[in-house]
Amino acid sequence: MTGFASDEPAAPRGGGLVRFQLGIAYDGTEFSGWARQPGRRTVCAVIEDTLSMVLRHDVRLTVAGRTDAGVHASGQVAHTDLPTAPDLNRLARALPPDVRVHSVSVAPPGFDARFSAVRRHYRYRLCDRQWAADPLRRNDTVTWPRRLDVSAMNEASRLLVGLNDFVAFCRRREGATTIRDLQRLTWARDGDVVTAAVSADAFCHSMVRSLVGALLAVGEGRKPVEWPGSLLTARTRPSTITVAPAHGLTLVGVDYPPPDQLTARAEQTRNVRERL
Repeated sequence: MTGFASDEPAAPRGGGLVRFQLGIAYDGTEFSGWARQPGRRTVCAVIEDTLSMVLRHDVRLTVAGRTDAGVHASGQVAHTDLPTAPDLNRLARALPPDVRVHSVSVAPPGFDARFSAVRRHYRYRLCDRQWAADPLRRNDTVTWPRRLDVSAMNEASRLLVGLNDFVAFCRRREGATTIRDLQRLTWARDGDVVTAAVSADAFCHSMVRSLVGALLAVGEGRKPVEWPGSLLTARTRPSTITVAPAHGLTLVGVDYPPPDQLTARAEQTRNVRERL
């Protein structure tokens, strides 16, 4: 996506509103998650209120994935319908330093930031040697007190990949499905830093952090490799899963289909969500 220069705003089509696609990044440390909550500082509220002030137009955002309190994003995507494109320099001056809209582009026809998405990508980052933890990365890297067996964690992760009911790894919300297509879950070590790459068509509430928590138990040797996969047969969330700390998690990207498939993808996703 490309940000518009201040002297090249997109003109409304036929005097109406134009749908814009926004690329967003934020440090989630001081935010109570993405979604608006009364009396709390949230990413959505800060961006909507700032855009509304800058454009003198009521702004409402639709986001690809609502992140929890303390979770970061480098590749968040949202859309909104506006009379003109915001100037990114002016917007940056008005926003607080822990959030940025780093790109704005006219969205293709049929684009919906949430329902058109085909997958979301997250990264979870830890340092498993306490004295080696980088103070400059303390906001996005969890310092873990015990050494982790990455090979065992990868072996356990392979048993979780696929289309499954992840009710054991989700905090259930009324009327929401817990069936997800987990497409990637891999671990890599770089010195004392251990990073998980996690991709799925969508994630339910606390799913990534619950998966990480279960796999950390394997990495420490407290649980066998087969244990996380065995939980896929559960009908409720077990108390044995610990949710990993929020600040190690970052939304790093969202994938969309080609422009001529956006409308069909959005309709398909809506139908699946409503049916389930």
